[in-house]
Amino acid sequence: MAGARGAGRAAATGTRPGKRPSEPEPELEPEEAGIPSPRTEVARAKGYEEYAEDSSDEEDIRNTVGNVPLEWYEDFPHVGYDLDGRRIYKPLRTRDELDQFLDKMDNPDYWRTVQDRTTGHDVRLTDEQVALVRRLQSGQFGDVSFDPYEPAVDFFSGDLMVHPVTNRPADKRSFIPSLVEKEKVSRMVHAIKMGWIQPRRPQDPTPSFYDLWAQEDPDAVLGRHKMHVPAPKLALPGHAESYNPPPEYLLSEDERLAWEQQEPGERRLNFLPHRFPSLRAVPAYGRFIQERFERCLDLYLCPRQRKMRVNVDPEDLIPKLPRPRDLQPFPTCQALVYRGHSDLVRCLSVSPEGQWLASGSDDGSVRLWEVATARCMRTVPVGGVVRSIAWNPHPTLCLVAVAVEDSVLLLNPALGDRLVVGGTDQLLSTFVPPQEPAVQPASWLEASEEERQRGLRLRVSHGKPVTQVTWHGRGDYMAVVLAAAGHTQVLIHQLSRRRSQSPFRRSHGQVQRVAFHPVRPFLLVASQRGVRLYHLLRQELTKKLRPNCKWVSSLAVHPAGDNVICGSYDSKLVWFDLDLSSEPYRVLRHHKKALRAVAFHARYPLFASGSDDGSIIVCHGMVYNDLLQNPLLVPVKVLRGHTLTRDLGVLDVAFHPTQPWVFSSGADGTVRLFT
Repeated sequence: MAGARGAGRAAATGTRPGKRPSEPEPELEPEEAGIPSPRTEVARAKGYEEYAEDSSDEEDIRNTVGNVPLEWYEDFPHVGYDLDGRRIYKPLRTRDELDQFLDKMDNPDYWRTVQDRTTGHDVRLTDEQVALVRRLQSGQFGDVSFDPYEPAVDFFSGDLMVHPVTNRPADKRSFIPSLVEKEKVSRMVHAIKMGWIQPRRPQDPTPSFYDLWAQEDPDAVLGRHKMHVPAPKLALPGHAESYNPPPEYLLSEDERLAWEQQEPGERRLNFLPHRFPSLRAVPAYGRFIQERFERCLDLYLCPRQRKMRVNVDPEDLIPKLPRPRDLQPFPTCQALVYRGHSDLVRCLSVSPEGQWLASGSDDGSVRLWEVATARCMRTVPVGGVVRSIAWNPHPTLCLVAVAVEDSVLLLNPALGDRLVVGGTDQLLSTFVPPQEPAVQPASWLEASEEERQRGLRLRVSHGKPVTQVTWHGRGDYMAVVLAAAGHTQVLIHQLSRRRSQSPFRRSHGQVQRVAFHPVRPFLLVASQRGVRLYHLLRQELTKKLRPNCKWVSSLAVHPAGDNVICGSYDSKLVWFDLDLSSEPYRVLRHHKKALRAVAFHARYPLFASGSDDGSIIVCHGMVYNDLLQNPLLVPVKVLRGHTLTRDLGVLDVAFHPTQPWVFSSGADGTVRLFT
């Protein structure tokens, strides 16, 4: 079929099989056109007669390329040349796997058909060739007539002959001394006389023994091994092993029974003390051979190695930290106490200029304090537990966000510059609602006239409890954390356009805290087991931080934006370097109980943490501009002042924006200032 298709294709294209259609067709000789010439017939007849009379093992090879590798013809249409010097073209291989499978099923001689590499054609093996292949595969000889077990021909007979095989007389050199050997012997005698050759000493037949585990001198065999460790010696016998031990070493009947019931490895003594009247009455020790065998096993199998002990001063292992007095300023003592709340104070926030302080309590009120005098300037009842409070960081806005139950209240405390207070109300009143309000996850409600008298301007209702509220650095956006399952745990509100949006499509665990990046458009979301960093413009996840804590409780970002600290309920404070790794750079375990809050100072290299043990630990955290230098973390002061109430201590901490002061709110209902 392949040959017919090839011939038909050649006839249709005007070319012979195996030749490219683009090549020009040369003029055909008579024999190339299929008409044999007389000269060709004579040559073929002579060749057949020559191979018919040839008795050698060579076969009639049509391809006359000799020992030229066939790989050289891979890029040519022919595979060699025949006896007349004409090209042997490769057959056209147009059969696919289906044709090969059908040929395998239909052709009964498929199993004995092989391809000739010299011509490229399929050759059918004869029965003699198949039999030869099978004999070679089974390890037999190729020649059928060869008998490998035929009797051997003995070339020499075993009969004793009377006359020798040769009767040649002996040579003269066989009975005359050799002069060459005489010279060798004389040289050896001279070398022995001169002492150049030492005669062999007689070997001592007695074997030599040496103590393998003895303390060897440096000149001995084991002394030359520098790592040789002598075996420990057996302990000297004590009073209990005496043949007449003191009475206190003898066991009573109860002690004897207890000793017999114990395991051999748990016994204090591996024998029972006995008393004998004299040394002659002491019998042979029954476990002597067993103990000596165990001792030999210990010496033979127990590995001993010399451990190089480095003499290091323990003081050198302690890192050299600067003295706290060189790291000033930092808060050292309690300066003021802000009293007025009747229940625990959960949160606090300082105004951008540092003149006012806002605190939220479980008594359902928000108090506004003057920082310098600890005077309560205003009390705003909100009608619920205040979970979080945040002062707007923009200096031209006088606005405080308060998280109460399922709402976020925006208050204008009316403190400070009157122009700023009036400008804040004017900014809120210039909002024009759209004609077609969009569907939002939260509703913005205007305050009533009575609520405006108390300072309330807007109410953002979510329908779910709010646990945290935080502002963006520019003061127009704020993020809210809701205590609910699902992807709507975090919402972002825009104050100027009064819009709310849910930035996430799915949830990655219960969200604990969120924070805006101070420099870049990033949002940090802290869940129970990790912190995720999202790019708000690209709307993609940038990095995952693994604090290796059981439960993250608080989060704070360095003002430069390259470092993050996290507090956890398992008494850990974790410092992350965002440019270094997603693993913690340093884990501080200074507190004894759960951490409730952490905070960075905006200007000074300080950060603080508050815990349920009632203490506030202020640390020096210097971040260098040189990327090759790691941050310097040094604890400088432990501040105490809050009393424990309901097993709760410090609930929130915050730094003054310009001074090295720290504020803290506790479960005892007070707010304290440390300077």
